[in-house]
Amino acid sequence: MTHIRAIAVITLGSVTMTACGSVAAPQSAQPTRTGPLTTGQPPSPPSSSPSPSPEQTAASPGPTTASPSPTGPPKFSAEVSKVTRAQLRYSWRPGCPVPLDDLRMITMSYWGFDDKPHTGKLVVHKSAADDIITVFRRLYGWRWPIYKMEPVDAYKGDDFDSIDADNTSAFNCRAATGSSNWSQHAYGRAIDINPRENPYVSSDGSVAHKNARKFAERPLEAPGVINPGDRVVRAFGRLGWEWGGSWTGIKDYQHFSKGGG
Repeated sequence: MTHIRAIAVITLGSVTMTACGSVAAPQSAQPTRTGPLTTGQPPSPPSSSPSPSPEQTAASPGPTTASPSPTGPPKFSAEVSKVTRAQLRYSWRPGCPVPLDDLRMITMSYWGFDDKPHTGKLVVHKSAADDIITVFRRLYGWRWPIYKMEPVDAYKGDDFDSIDADNTSAFNCRAATGSSNWSQHAYGRAIDINPRENPYVSSDGSVAHKNARKFAERPLEAPGVINPGDRVVRAFGRLGWEWGGSWTGIKDYQHFSKGGG
């Protein structure tokens, strides 16, 4: 595999509307809550052990923990590279609305629920890379926690399983929920952040993921939760990204997109 890599350490920015919560697939197990070498601890209840419970599973190991500097956590870093077909074996296919050459892999820092730095990966459209790095640099500086961050291919392109694992992800060549039209995720111009803490809520108030039911109401003060008008919404909004939590009827609290849908 050939990788053409370009380093991009930028400043900060935002995302918007696509129905992200999957509603048709079978229920998955709760996301694996592993120790600091994979992802942050869940917001509630606190775990007394870094080991997952027997019923918890994950599609793949989480990202590694970033190495701290002698004086404290490492500074935010981000690297942008082209993707290969092998990296997007499940999430991209011929006929998708964006060519493979227009997608980029961002490898960057994020702050975990375990109050430690980690390194994760997102796949986005090349035009969205700067905005995403800008926003996530700011989130890292705020120590605003992300539970897990890996491409949806870690879940064989299954949006439901990725959401059930509380995975923050972006590109996935799929239609919008309840629609035959492409989601902005299929263009790499949408991102879902902490989907357990920020669920897709149907107009009747229901959620598809059992582990997210207690997070269906807003406002809600809890780690990793996005609320109307908060600093996360404002950070994305400054860069022209819309928040699914501001939609009428359906609320997609995890979702930011640029260009609608």
